[in-house]
Amino acid sequence: MKLVLIEGPGKRPSIQKYLGDDYKVVATFGHVRDLPVKGLGINIANNFAPEYTVSADKKKVVTGIVNDYKNADSILIATDPDREGEAIAWHICEILGVDKNSDCRITFNQIEKKTVQEAAKHPRAINQNLVDAQQARRVLDRLVGYKVSPILCKKIQPNMSAGRVQSVTLRLVVERDREIENFKPEEYWTLSASLLKDGSKDIVKTALVDGKDKKIKSKEQMGEILEKIKQGTFVATNVKKSITYSHPSAPFTTSSMQKEAGNKLGMSLKTITSTAQTLYEGADLTTGGKLALVTYIRTDSTRLSPEAQAMAKEYIMNKYGEKYLPEKPRFYKNKKDVQDAHEAIRPISLDNTPEKMKPLIGKNEYRLYKLIYDRFLASQMADASYNSLSVDIENSGYKFKTTGRTPVFDGYTALYTNYVEEEDNDEENAKLPDISVGDTFVQKELKPEQKFTKPPARFTEASLVDAMENKGIGRPATYTQTVSVLYSRNYIEKDKGKAIKSTELGRVAVDYLMKHFENIMNIGFTAEMEDKLDDIELGDTEWQSVIAQFYGGFEKELKAAYLNGEKSKIPDEESEEICEKCGSKMVVRAGKFGKFLACPNFPTCKNTRNIEEDNPIVAVCPKCGKNVKKLKTKTGKFFYGCEGYPDCEFKSWDIPAGEKCPSCNEDMIVRIYSTKKVISCPKCTYSRAEKIVKENKEEVSENKN
Repeated sequence: MKLVLIEGPGKRPSIQKYLGDDYKVVATFGHVRDLPVKGLGINIANNFAPEYTVSADKKKVVTGIVNDYKNADSILIATDPDREGEAIAWHICEILGVDKNSDCRITFNQIEKKTVQEAAKHPRAINQNLVDAQQARRVLDRLVGYKVSPILCKKIQPNMSAGRVQSVTLRLVVERDREIENFKPEEYWTLSASLLKDGSKDIVKTALVDGKDKKIKSKEQMGEILEKIKQGTFVATNVKKSITYSHPSAPFTTSSMQKEAGNKLGMSLKTITSTAQTLYEGADLTTGGKLALVTYIRTDSTRLSPEAQAMAKEYIMNKYGEKYLPEKPRFYKNKKDVQDAHEAIRPISLDNTPEKMKPLIGKNEYRLYKLIYDRFLASQMADASYNSLSVDIENSGYKFKTTGRTPVFDGYTALYTNYVEEEDNDEENAKLPDISVGDTFVQKELKPEQKFTKPPARFTEASLVDAMENKGIGRPATYTQTVSVLYSRNYIEKDKGKAIKSTELGRVAVDYLMKHFENIMNIGFTAEMEDKLDDIELGDTEWQSVIAQFYGGFEKELKAAYLNGEKSKIPDEESEEICEKCGSKMVVRAGKFGKFLACPNFPTCKNTRNIEEDNPIVAVCPKCGKNVKKLKTKTGKFFYGCEGYPDCEFKSWDIPAGEKCPSCNEDMIVRIYSTKKVISCPKCTYSRAEKIVKENKEEVSENKN
């Protein structure tokens, strides 16, 4: 018997079926060994050697693996094909005493019969460079989290945390909010003109071109322009006709999928991530069993295999015809510093069309699968083409411009169009009459409008991911975890709608960290560290030297922060509630169980009171990604329901945890106790406890697991 170890239990049935009875497939449920929960777990004096221990909740799993290995003829470790998966494989070798240079490691990019069977025939040794890159990230995260978090707890308030990626991401949100608050709108005016060409009934809509010397900043300026224009004549001075093309976007990477699904489907990052994982590991079919639908979902590459391109070409030819194929297969250029370890995210088989799968899988799974499927196919289709017309029209020295565009060939847009933040400009797509240089126009309407410049928009989860990617903060596999931690620490919250805003606690944390920890709050420094982790993966540098270079300056900042007696106070939020003991207006304060009302005269007056909320947001809906609120029944009992009702009918007597059970993929629930919160599965026996401590001394890991 050959023992095969994988990470997630969700894909075990499929892999077991593909490999057959000669193999025994066992899940590790993620990492089996890690730095200890208590204590730093890093021997700084010994070249930053990590001190790994078997996690308490994995001892039973490890015991089972050890026993299975004793009864096995050989072992194949098929954990995920990335740094984390390679590190898990390395830890398993360490526990079992397997030679890391032996042919014990296999990987596959998709859970499909032929792919899995071929991988089993070609094992390799552990890639130590990948392991070292993961170790470096883990040690960095532990050093920052474990060393800085207690300082925040001491200088600001208990239960705070800091993180190498988390804190600089929070800085982005805080700075955007302050930019919005400090923004001073400036008045400006626009002028549009509706014109009629001689002998034509078609209205030509034009807009005044804003030149630097013709910026209209007041009503008086606009009045002067209108007087001149009313006395002048509109004449076409330049006409440009051309064929323009629109190109399809690349197939999805992790981050582009998160952004597009967030914008187009309105899904939260957590929902996108869990749904994508299900599509990769295997969606539960209504007819029974599981079916993996997409390739590996943690990738920063837009590359497609020749086989995938051939599959797309055949499908497009059969369904749309030869004219929808480009002259040669499309290749997309990756961004700088992309690891390119895996293909882009794509469907495994085009035979499993979204329409075919719709009645067999869940609603969110169908919606995300269709997005991935259509984007992949569109990426290999021909350009869309348009007859475009651009006309300059002048009057009294003022230039007006109009453009028109009519479709010639729909190309890839027959299947897929990208999400666009702004509303489509109807004028750009308007059909224009035949216009030549020298043609004159009759003024039908002049429409001056007063406007004011607008501040930048608040971040949404999608735009925050975009900013993180563009600035090189973190990697695709860390985005969801990073944003989730910011929510859980009450550093950010959702405004009405999809917008994210920073809390007072988040702002105070950023201000303190900016003052005392310049390096970890430096966006460029954080991005540079990601590049160094890539260098470790390529074997160009030793991981210990990267840590040592970082720790020198970091240690000095730590000492300075500890010695500085300065504390930061979170401003009180005044409420309209009156203290019944002393008559003062009570203020809102945060405790380990959330916000509460307190008398501002503490300790003279120690009165506190719970905040009575009609329907506070408590979690994210596991079905649709919208907010879950605490609701009261007619009999006075409380339950939890989705704000998307009646479109989403999710309701529960327990608080949803917003994550799937690693054992059976059921939606887990949360129960809060005085010293701990327990996250458990209502279907099977899986559960884990998280301590609620007065001073948080554990780091926030920004790893995948």
